[in-house]
Amino acid sequence: SVMAMEQNGPKLNLGGSLLVPYVQELAREPLTTIPPRYARADQDYVVISNTTSLPQVPVIDMQSLVSRDSELEKLHNACKEWGFFQLINRGVSSVLLEKVKEIQELFNLPMEEKKKYWQQAGDIEGFGQAFIVSEEQKLDWGDMFFIITLPAYLRKPHLFPNLPLPLALRDTLETYSAKMKNLEMKNLILLAKALGMDQNDMRELFEEGLQSIRMNYYPPCPQPELVTCLYPHSDSNGLTILLQINDIEGLQIRKDGNCAPINPLPNAFVINLGNTMEVIYHFTPTNGIYHSIEHGAMVNLKERVSIATFCSAKLDGDIDPAPSLITP
Repeated sequence: SVMAMEQNGPKLNLGGSLLVPYVQELAREPLTTIPPRYARADQDYVVISNTTSLPQVPVIDMQSLVSRDSELEKLHNACKEWGFFQLINRGVSSVLLEKVKEIQELFNLPMEEKKKYWQQAGDIEGFGQAFIVSEEQKLDWGDMFFIITLPAYLRKPHLFPNLPLPLALRDTLETYSAKMKNLEMKNLILLAKALGMDQNDMRELFEEGLQSIRMNYYPPCPQPELVTCLYPHSDSNGLTILLQINDIEGLQIRKDGNCAPINPLPNAFVINLGNTMEVIYHFTPTNGIYHSIEHGAMVNLKERVSIATFCSAKLDGDIDPAPSLITP
């Protein structure tokens, strides 16, 4: 049966992470200084107050993308120059996005309830921070809830779909996951078109691919200049689709040696390319024209909430340069 085949699909091990203090609990205390594990002496991302003079991440109109070559060229340039873009008119209803924003209720659960959904040994799904391997390691000023959503056989039922949320909210997350898969494939097919790549190469690699969702809660911080809520990194997947739940900015990208903040437009998606895309395009005539860009997040005096969808290739897929892009 299909289910038997699914159950025997490729397994996945993302590694484990040590349990860490819950930052939301720390932030409730009357702190005037932050605990040492959150202070970063090597901080080179800066809080920029005057953003008007800085170049802004390109804004791409999804409706125009489908019908106009000029918008496709704009997308191509955004991926080439930035590795990031904001997507508007995205084909996902505002009603759904407003419902998705209610998922932040997850972070308002009582601590005793949250403990049931903490990361287990050797796993990074659930509440916690990823890839913490020592007690000395610096920590991000934020709490995260991470789940694998697709393929469905990899889900851990106690985390998804059986989240400790009202049924309507669980249904919302299921719908959102499906919409993000659809949006991912639309964007990947358009990127293939922009590069002259065989669209079937892209479908083959990503259509049955891995999808995971991470909800991020960044509490207010008494010393925001000393910490990051997400340390500078590049993503290892194909695409990341970020929805800002509230209007507090924090995401920064490294552009031409400088830190450029992203000012999220209401209900726009911020999309960035991951390292997988860099490999796929590596041997193009333009030699790796698309790049994944290092980015991080700054904390604020106000709380910030976001939800990131990570779109990755299928588990048994070989990540090689696309055959249709390799010139003889």
